[in-house]
Amino acid sequence: MPRADASGDLLEAAERLFAEHGIAAVSDRKVAEAAGNSNHSAVRYYFGGREGLLDALLDRHLTGLEPARKALFEQSASLLGDVRALVLPVTSSFAALPTPSYRARFLQQAYAYPAAITLLMAKRDRAPVAARVIASVSQRLTHLDPTIVNARMRLMTHILTTACADIEARDSDAPQWSQAGDFLCDAIAGMLQAPVTSAT
Repeated sequence: MPRADASGDLLEAAERLFAEHGIAAVSDRKVAEAAGNSNHSAVRYYFGGREGLLDALLDRHLTGLEPARKALFEQSASLLGDVRALVLPVTSSFAALPTPSYRARFLQQAYAYPAAITLLMAKRDRAPVAARVIASVSQRLTHLDPTIVNARMRLMTHILTTACADIEARDSDAPQWSQAGDFLCDAIAGMLQAPVTSAT
């Protein structure tokens, strides 16, 4: 009979291994072994395979972000407020994890892994608040070329994932996520509205 917590053990093991070694470098068998599961097909049994495992890992991160984003967005009256609605729920979710944690480093790996990106794109309709915040950010930057705005929004994701992964790895005992969140919000808001150098 399967253990009730076996799927959770697999998620924890996969998140750590993917964070440390990269998603492509870790086999389903290694995940099962790290989770203490003698069934080397455990990932397929519980998640239907690698894609299902990735989907479950992404889901457990994204599930709790929308309510916090909604609360912050309802208070927003500025570009910085919108950015805080996007960023702070992420850093707060990291702060709620036990230490050491591997979530931020896993997400950095996921954003560079094609199959995970495809899964994330498919989940966009399940994050309507995030979509509204992003639309609001774009609306506040109508004085800039839309191409510039879109490129900077992509850079915002890169900054957030890379910086959080670095903080998690460097300060594994006690990451200061609250301070990090405020710092990242200020830096990202500044980057989004920075002047554009004219081509000569």
